[in-house]
Amino acid sequence: MGYKMKNTIAIGIQWGDEGKGKIVDLLAPQADVVARFQGGPNAGHTLIIGEKKTVLHHIPSGILHDHTLCLIGNGTVVDAAALHDEITLLQKAGVPVHERLRISDRCQLILPYHLALDAAREVARGNARIGTTGRGIGPCYEDKACRRGIRLCDLNAANLDERITNNLHYMNFILTGFLHAEPVKREEVEAALELARIHVLPLVADVAQLLHAQQKANACILFEGAQGTMLDIDHGTYPFVTSSNTVAGAALAGLGVGPNAADEILGIAKAYMTRVGAGPFPTELYNADGMEDAAGKHMAEVGHEFGSTTGRPRRTGWFDAMVTRHAVRINGITSLAITKLDVLDGLDEVKLCVGYRINGETIDTIPADAAVFDACEPIYETMAGWKASTFGATHMAQLPTAAQSFLRRIAVVCEAPIRMVSTGPDREHICHC
Repeated sequence: MGYKMKNTIAIGIQWGDEGKGKIVDLLAPQADVVARFQGGPNAGHTLIIGEKKTVLHHIPSGILHDHTLCLIGNGTVVDAAALHDEITLLQKAGVPVHERLRISDRCQLILPYHLALDAAREVARGNARIGTTGRGIGPCYEDKACRRGIRLCDLNAANLDERITNNLHYMNFILTGFLHAEPVKREEVEAALELARIHVLPLVADVAQLLHAQQKANACILFEGAQGTMLDIDHGTYPFVTSSNTVAGAALAGLGVGPNAADEILGIAKAYMTRVGAGPFPTELYNADGMEDAAGKHMAEVGHEFGSTTGRPRRTGWFDAMVTRHAVRINGITSLAITKLDVLDGLDEVKLCVGYRINGETIDTIPADAAVFDACEPIYETMAGWKASTFGATHMAQLPTAAQSFLRRIAVVCEAPIRMVSTGPDREHICHC
């Protein structure tokens, strides 16, 4: 029996890259609305349909379905040039984006000085760099919090010229005076704003009002998160996090809906762990900087673990139930979707991290301090691997006994039932539990 969808918040509950795009694409045919509520072009949702691979950054994964209204909420930041490129790519593939997509007039715009500041800061940090995508996300959210941001609804404001002047003066003072980088020219900013006027303003709407109307009409709504819980600016491995709240609660503020908007909260997690960029990763086995373990390398190679936005190799490691249980609790997860189970095929054994040890003492919580988190030693449960293939399985009974045992143990230690298991990249490669 398939997944019967109610109003659902679908979010990643690891460090991002959990396969959210596929799960949202799978659910989207049942949804009248798919709404994105935070992040920016640092998100990368990879959809594989038949032989065709589509990577989305701004646009919700439901855009490929002809009856689905896709919304980008006010909690999202928008790079007009990147969004235009994405729209053009989809239109060339025959997707009528202008009919299906609406963007909140309250979205903040990522401008050239945000991109310049993001890049210059990472260079200045040297070995202490955070590992941002360089897409200007953090500086844009910074401007939002400091009330100097420029939103889509501000593009024709009477005082826009004055605001650009003030922002450029401030940003270039930092770029040249502190970071020893090149200043941003006014023409670059004005060109970006004009691009937004031409290509983004026609898609602008009051998204909160649209969602309210859809709720009154009893529409089925799918709320789509970006990144993952452990990259949340409050609840993740700060400061090695993104610049927005990635947890389920952010869907409310990021779209303008109330706490009664969602019936279910679906947490999406890989059957192992990955992370892009710097930051704590207790179960790490393999990375591009020299750390290499046979199982971790297997995950990286078989799972094709490269960032869909940056192309950077992902760090890989065993499934961390401590991280996942933390995410289950703070998000109110009602069920789990486990992805990429097939990547573990062929391993002699698989491991679950069920606790941490630090300085010889066992802890059962996630340390708030990144340095303490980084020093945690994982406590593993080792389970039998499976030699039979799980690839393409569509029923739990088709999975090897050892794979079924592994999944049952994940559900127990993470304190949430598993609703579906992905066994390959295509839509039909899914087991419903």
